[in-house]
Amino acid sequence: MELTGIHHLTAVSAQIRENHLFYTRTLGMRLVKRSVNQDDVSAYHLFYADAVGSPGSDLTFFDWPVPRERRGTRSIARTHLRVAGAETLEWWAGHLRGKGVAAGEVVERDGRLTLDLEDPEGQRLSLIDDGGAGEAHPWDRSPVPAEHQVRGLGPIVLSVPRLAPTDALLRRALDMRPVRTYPHPENAQHTVHVYEMGAGGPAAELHVAEQPGLPVAQPGAGGVHHVAFRIPDADYDAWAARLNELRIPNSGEVDRFWFHSLYFREPNGILFEIATDGPGFAVDEDAATLGEKVVLPPFLEGRRASIVANLKPID
Repeated sequence: MELTGIHHLTAVSAQIRENHLFYTRTLGMRLVKRSVNQDDVSAYHLFYADAVGSPGSDLTFFDWPVPRERRGTRSIARTHLRVAGAETLEWWAGHLRGKGVAAGEVVERDGRLTLDLEDPEGQRLSLIDDGGAGEAHPWDRSPVPAEHQVRGLGPIVLSVPRLAPTDALLRRALDMRPVRTYPHPENAQHTVHVYEMGAGGPAAELHVAEQPGLPVAQPGAGGVHHVAFRIPDADYDAWAARLNELRIPNSGEVDRFWFHSLYFREPNGILFEIATDGPGFAVDEDAATLGEKVVLPPFLEGRRASIVANLKPID
C-alpha cells in the first residue's frame, strides 16, 4: 500500500473569469469539470487537466472573493507542470513573453530544465522537462501545439519553518522516501528536500523547503489550498484505517463523487488530501464534452436551479 504520485492541486482565485481564460487559452489546458465547491456552493470549483482528465493532471481552483495571499512559510509555495523536452521549454518561454506573462528564463534546477512563471493573480508555477516519459493525452482543441502541451502535474513545493515534524509524517505515515536535496533558488541558505512516492520521478515527488525565519503565509487569491496524493481505489479503506491507527486527526471518508478523499494536516499546518484515481470525471459526462456545463454531484442536484443562478458566467 503506497501513494503513487500527485493526484491534484487546488488553489484559490478571486478572478475566476480571468483564471479560466489564462489556464485554457494561455496554458492550453482543458477545463474537464465545471462544478462548485461542495462545501461552499456559492463558489465555482474548476478543474483544468489533460484531454481526458487523467489523475495526476488536474490543477483546480476555488472561486473565492478574497484578498491576495501574503506569501510565507507553512504553505504550498510552487506548483510544477510537466512538459516534454528542451525545445518545448524554449517554445513556452517565447509564448509566455508574447502573452505578457511574468516568466523567467529556462534554467537547470535539481537536474531538470525549468521555467518559472506566475499567473495573473501571482500563483507561482513552473514548467519542468519530464523527458517525455509516460503517457500523454493532448487536447485537440488546445491553442498550444500537441507536442508542447502540459502533460500533468510535477513536483509540489512546500515551505515549512522546521523540517523534522513534516519529515517524520512523510516517512513514517505516508511512506515517502527522502532522496536528495538542492539549494533553494531564491535563497541558497535554505535547503529543499526531495521526497519520492510510488515509482518516483517528477510526477511523484514532493519538495519541502526548510525556511526558518519567514513569516507565516496568509491564505488568499494566488495561493494554494491543498495538495492531493494518488492511491488506487482498492486501497482507500486501508488508508482511512491507517490514519486512524496512527492517530492522525482527519476528515474521515469523504465521497467527492469523481473520487474519494481523506483530508488531514501535516504538522506545520499544510492541508493534505489522499484521493482515489477513480471513478473519474467521465462518470457523469460524455468524455467529448467534459467541462462544457455545470455538473453537480448527486447530493446537490436537487438545488441545481438556485446554485446555478448564483454563478457568474465564465465563458
